[in-house]
Amino acid sequence: MTDESSKPLWHGRFGEGPADALMALSVSLPFDQRLAHDDLVGSRAHVDMLASVGLLTEAERFAIADALDQVGVELNEGTFAFAPTDEDIHTAVERRVTEIAGAAGAKLHTGRSRNDQVALDLRLWVRRESREVIRRIHDLQTVLVRRAEECDDDAYLPGYTHLQRAQPVLLAHHLLAHLWALTRDIERWQGVLTRADVSPLGAGALAGSSLPLDPDHVANALGFAHRFENSLDAVSDRDFVAEALFAAALTQVHLSRIGEEIVLWSSEEFGFMKLPDAFATGSSMLPQKKNPDIAELARGKAGRLIGHLTGFLATLKGLPLAYNRDLQEDKEPLFDAVETLMLTLLALGGLLDTAVFDLARMRAAADVASSSATDLAEYLVRTGMPFRDAHAVVGSLVRQSIERHIPLEELVEAEPHLGAEALELLQPGAAVLRRTTPGGAGPGPVAVQLEVAKERLRRQQQWLDD
Repeated sequence: MTDESSKPLWHGRFGEGPADALMALSVSLPFDQRLAHDDLVGSRAHVDMLASVGLLTEAERFAIADALDQVGVELNEGTFAFAPTDEDIHTAVERRVTEIAGAAGAKLHTGRSRNDQVALDLRLWVRRESREVIRRIHDLQTVLVRRAEECDDDAYLPGYTHLQRAQPVLLAHHLLAHLWALTRDIERWQGVLTRADVSPLGAGALAGSSLPLDPDHVANALGFAHRFENSLDAVSDRDFVAEALFAAALTQVHLSRIGEEIVLWSSEEFGFMKLPDAFATGSSMLPQKKNPDIAELARGKAGRLIGHLTGFLATLKGLPLAYNRDLQEDKEPLFDAVETLMLTLLALGGLLDTAVFDLARMRAAADVASSSATDLAEYLVRTGMPFRDAHAVVGSLVRQSIERHIPLEELVEAEPHLGAEALELLQPGAAVLRRTTPGGAGPGPVAVQLEVAKERLRRQQQWLDD
């Protein structure tokens, strides 16, 4: 029995064993070992189903269940001995179960193909890891909300378009802008969970089985919302992997944008942020350097995750139904994307949690008179002037200020349509206080936004706790 169990599952069709080159190319054990827990969980549910439909006796069910438990212990303790013939974690587990349980163990694969087995394991993994990604995103959002709550109406900075100073915004508003992008990421990951929440076990290699299998039994036991509707689709569907890769790539892109701002803000040229020592690095040559490596890596790894997504979509695009070995290429990019994203979320959250904002430097940059140009134009609009004309008047004043090296305040005071009353708009902090549009950057709208964000976090936490 041991000799048989050490051979590939498909050995009966072949007169000689696989070539070393074939095994070297096809083996997936080095990376799919992380599916071991899911393989054991799925196998236990499969064994219970086989017993419920009379394909296993109670004695066989208990023998296999005990063997699966022992395999779990060995894997957890690091004493599991992998064999050279173990192509993947599924083969390794089944081989060891058969060694332990004997003839009963050889029945573990009854009514099951590696095609539906690996699809099941991967869906279980995606369900579990997606929740952890959501938890990490939620943790980063919590940091952003806390830092936003710390800000008062004097914490403002220039808002930028085209990386040029545009209008002052509250720092809280800027931080919360990233929160809403991350909220959409959470919704996308919840969509990944929905698409992964379908049990494929029972589909077999592609067409189901003549045995009296009960796919609903397995689906219910494993807590899936649904079982497959089409066996061909069940073993070939990797949409949920592609969606996870997309969700990971876009989340990483959002982290990259945060990272880019940290790089800018922590530079001497901006000076808006001081990096915490624990989340910065130095230079091997330049003693004065304090580098934002976490932010740069968050930015750099976005390209890596985008590559995983595009590479996998290229793999999928030419595949006919049903299962093809090309689908083995789903795991390495998925595992790496999720691991990379989780590490980035943790590190970036730690940096933002402990960074120090230089509010005086932010205010000084935001209080440049030209940052209130739009407020001057809107002042003229309130007097009845069309905005196009108001824009031209204020634009001309700004141009004259730059070309003639005259403070904008002097030109505003001398402008007949503006005058001394309009000078109040150029006072430090005045512009940001005037923002009243719902969802805008002023104190009133930001206070409302902050409460909405906190309620969103509360609901997310409730979802995570369920």
